Amino acid sequence: MDGYVACKGDHWYAPIYEGLDPVTGRERRSWHPAGTSRKDAERLAARLASELNRRNDETRSLTFGAYLTTRWLPAKRLELAQSTWDGYRRKIDRHIIPSVGRVPIRRLRPDHLEALYDQMLHLTDKRKPLAPKTVLEIHLIIRGALKDALSKGLVSRNVALVAHAPKLRSIPKVEQQAWTAQQLQAFLREAAGHRLFPAFWLASNTGLRRSELLGLQWDDVDLAAATLSINRGLVAVGYELHESRGKTSNSRRLIDLDPTTIDVLSMWRDWQHTAQAVVGVEPSRWVFTDAVGTPVHPHSISQTFERIVARADVPKIRLHDIRHTHGTLLIKAGVPAKVVSERLGHANPAFTIDTYQHVLPGMQAEAARVFENLIAPTTSTGASR
Repeated sequence: MDGYVACKGDHWYAPIYEGLDPVTGRERRSWHPAGTSRKDAERLAARLASELNRRNDETRSLTFGAYLTTRWLPAKRLELAQSTWDGYRRKIDRHIIPSVGRVPIRRLRPDHLEALYDQMLHLTDKRKPLAPKTVLEIHLIIRGALKDALSKGLVSRNVALVAHAPKLRSIPKVEQQAWTAQQLQAFLREAAGHRLFPAFWLASNTGLRRSELLGLQWDDVDLAAATLSINRGLVAVGYELHESRGKTSNSRRLIDLDPTTIDVLSMWRDWQHTAQAVVGVEPSRWVFTDAVGTPVHPHSISQTFERIVARADVPKIRLHDIRHTHGTLLIKAGVPAKVVSERLGHANPAFTIDTYQHVLPGMQAEAARVFENLIAPTTSTGASR
């Protein structure tokens, strides 16, 4: 575009057209003051128009993949947890770029995205179908990236808002698995003697997330007060370990411990420090480590858990399901949902009730019997006739 000038009073300006407002649809112009000289205004208008044309040329050739990887994703690193950012990166590299990465961002259409979602949801010659929840997560990444592009004037509309994608309410919830108390006891008996037994015991008796369990430091453990302070998590990004600040705002919490768990942790600390002294290293600040004080890797503890489960006569579950087992057994035992929510670090008790609602039917029957006893007429003895 060519620049032009306009005069208001005795001052000259260089108005620059900046496209249509995405909300009102009206033309947008910015007015740049150039003083009292028309020639100065013409030179300013020419320079600004040249810069705008150069930016427009760059935008016209900017592909969606280049925008995601060189602009949007690097900026998101500042606001996302490292593990979340890496999850975005992997989804972009594996699923988005191969299909729509070469499409110019200004030419991206809803049918491009709908074809991508359909491809991911159905079996192809190249790969297995993805779960609807994963496709929805990819859709949300695209929608967020295009929202950012719209705010920067790179696109005139967010086409992800009109593209059909899996709806959260239509995605069936993954059925959580939990052991009975007897099955948990059988697993712990099988795990006894393994050097990671204290970790499995603590997970079983507290419901800690894997990241929280491995992120524990001895300063977080108060053996005298029988409490555990959850302050951080340890997660694997790629294969490298990174500290995280917790999954939710309620992740940082204080957990009470039972006497047996205190004994297990106390004996584990003594054994750990002795093993590290034997190999000539300083006592580690991390609770669960190898012999030289290096924190246990998340992949390693999960693989160890799977091997022990395979040997034990118990149903096959994930390590994370130990957390679900802890919550289920507490709810079944009549512990209030608010207490369970605080112990597990849930966002709120409503989430706890929704998660463990499968346990409630039997508890409702018990509640009905309790209420019946409260209002049932008492049998009087020695009543007058």
